[in-house]
Amino acid sequence: MNQRVTWRGDSALHDGHDSQIDLVGGYYDAGDNVKYTFPMAFTITMLSWGVIEYGNKYNNARELQHALDSIRWGTDYLLKAYSGPTQLWVQVGAATADHQCWERPEDMDTPRTATQVNATTPGTEVTAETAAALAAASIVFSGVNRTYSIKLLKAALALFNFSNTHQSSYTGECPFYCSYSGYHDELLWAASWLYKATNSSYYLEYVITYKNFSYTISEFSWDNKLAGVQVLLAKTYFEGENSLLQYKNQADDFLCFILPNSSMKSVQYTPGGFLYMRSGANTQYAGGVAFLSAVYADYLQVAKRTLTCKNTSFSTSNIFGLVSSQVNYILGQNPKNMSYMVGYGNRYPLQPHHRGASIVSIHVNSSHWTCGEGFNIWFHRNAPNPNILIGAIVGGLTANDQFTDERYISSELEPTTYINAPFCSVFARLIV
Repeated sequence: MNQRVTWRGDSALHDGHDSQIDLVGGYYDAGDNVKYTFPMAFTITMLSWGVIEYGNKYNNARELQHALDSIRWGTDYLLKAYSGPTQLWVQVGAATADHQCWERPEDMDTPRTATQVNATTPGTEVTAETAAALAAASIVFSGVNRTYSIKLLKAALALFNFSNTHQSSYTGECPFYCSYSGYHDELLWAASWLYKATNSSYYLEYVITYKNFSYTISEFSWDNKLAGVQVLLAKTYFEGENSLLQYKNQADDFLCFILPNSSMKSVQYTPGGFLYMRSGANTQYAGGVAFLSAVYADYLQVAKRTLTCKNTSFSTSNIFGLVSSQVNYILGQNPKNMSYMVGYGNRYPLQPHHRGASIVSIHVNSSHWTCGEGFNIWFHRNAPNPNILIGAIVGGLTANDQFTDERYISSELEPTTYINAPFCSVFARLIV
């Protein structure tokens, strides 16, 4: 991968070897050194959706190739992880042991245990999300690398069949990435992306007749994708597929639930105006809302429609006001005058909860730092991280706009791939 984080080095070069499978590559989910397929796949789905919608914006900013590289680094891994018709490798690394260590990825010596789901022990959430990621990416690469696009789509189709045939919740990653929303949203999400990728009536009929999971929600995250399904299918409704009216109406309600001036608002904003769902990577919820709001506003504009929330109408410019407010807050227009994107602005987090960033680069000091040394020397060090994790958006603030830049507060200081993914495309969309 043509990555630009020069202080990093290669790591986990033997992942999967104990299980006779090549699982080298992919992304660690956050500040630790575990690879979880579930949030990784969601990250790739979101990056792909952003490029599908705003590829021209990425291109104008000279970032399109970087976006394609980032997506392919993920999809190459997901293709390797899908090693059989009913077999997907869903985790590499022993989470508990890893979280008890503070080591650079280049130094880690904790077990790299590989875990799979299969026909005997299925996990529909993760298999369906992976199908969605590969389907969305197949659209991205359809005009770039046709052979690769077909390969992605073929795997997505097979994974969806596995997911739909063997329906069962996956609990193997608990207490990390337990899905509280269940797997029905992932099945609809995957089917929606496969409909976009294939235009097959089978997937259209699937989402129309699916009865197990259909309601309006006010959040969008790695766990619950239903609002994404509603917004994605609303576009198809606007293009003339009247059978998807229910999804369009639910997408309307989603926006009505989150717009600050809507009489239907059901979410909380901080006194400074930032969406607040819950502690722990709260910025992901604002990123998801900002992305869906931007995309839906564009869909409404093309369809020459406005949004009506009971007796109040909102123009697309009103909706983009919400999008801009969340982005501006992240970048420093907030009560703390703090940018929550590392490396951006005059004041930003100096102690992100991130092992690699918080320990001196292997290119500067190649000495091996053990688990205990990592904690004693680096984790508890009350000083800026030696490596700047440029572009990473941290978990963020409390409900009262408070933020403490101290590494041990993981709920506020830990960055994740799925926080950054939707924001990348929101930033692209707002480029004039």
